Amino acid sequence: MKITTVGIDLAKNVFQVHAVDERGAVVLRKQLRRDQMTAFFANLPPCVIGMEACGSAHHWARTLKCLGHDARLMSPQFVKPYVKSNKNDVADAEAICEAVARPNMRFVPVKSVEQQAVLSLHRVRQGFVKARTAQANQIRSLLGEFGLIMPAGISHIAKRVPRLLEDASNPLPGSFRQLITRLTEHLKDLDMLVDEFEAQIKAWHRSSELSMRLEKIPGIGPLGASALVASIADATSFANGRQLSAWLGLVPRQHSSGGKPALLGISKRGDVYLRTLLIHGARSAILAAQRKAVNTNVWLTGLLGRRHPKVAAVALANKNVRTVWALLAHGREFRPNYAAQLLAA
Repeated sequence: MKITTVGIDLAKNVFQVHAVDERGAVVLRKQLRRDQMTAFFANLPPCVIGMEACGSAHHWARTLKCLGHDARLMSPQFVKPYVKSNKNDVADAEAICEAVARPNMRFVPVKSVEQQAVLSLHRVRQGFVKARTAQANQIRSLLGEFGLIMPAGISHIAKRVPRLLEDASNPLPGSFRQLITRLTEHLKDLDMLVDEFEAQIKAWHRSSELSMRLEKIPGIGPLGASALVASIADATSFANGRQLSAWLGLVPRQHSSGGKPALLGISKRGDVYLRTLLIHGARSAILAAQRKAVNTNVWLTGLLGRRHPKVAAVALANKNVRTVWALLAHGREFRPNYAAQLLAA
């Protein structure tokens, strides 16, 4: 019988395969090692192959697409309802095969090698930012044990710690002074690494036409633009801007029943890093608008007049995401006075 749909439960070394024919009958249940995967699917006729979007999933999706298969990635939360009885590799592969055949299933766009490389830069930079904050807090707390209180802000540590260590009147032992010196040097190294990776991200941003196009939107900078372009991959996989906003967790969470709609706070689903960049960028845009004597953004002015600035920041981030979808899906350029032109017409 001809295999039409395949589900693969990915792992590090051992992969479980579940295949069915056009009638849904089970044709194959097989366990493959990593070195057997490519040869096995190269000899298989083109079919639909489903996988969970997890570690190495994009690599295998690209590999299977090159072999002529229709590889599709799904979020694990959408696959879980199809798992029968107890969880194991065989049941997971069967659930993936069942889920990928559903006509209303939502799929994750497959990222290219370049997009994954850019996202790796973002992840590593963010890791060093967290390490830098942790190191600064450790220095601050250690000095606080000796009654030396540092002002808020990470910039004060590099400026004030050397002066505190040089002050002989401080009751600090020599070993402790050496310790704080080493920690301060480590903090400077982390700061240099953050700047180095940020420079690489900005260099990629300047070389990307799509990323440069998104930077024109108020509230989206080089970091946010490059992360959006690399994460979204294919904007046409979303039907509209609201779907993209929901994918990033910027739309209200619902708890409706009996025909009575109940909207709560934002769902906070999806990528936390992207949502953080968008909301922080929206806060910067709001501050810039408040400094202007005359704000040309009528929508933002009206929103700030009736809502708290933090609520307005989330609303502006939501609006920016919908604008991003329109620019990427339709190949348009951002025009700040677009809404004003529509009203005039």
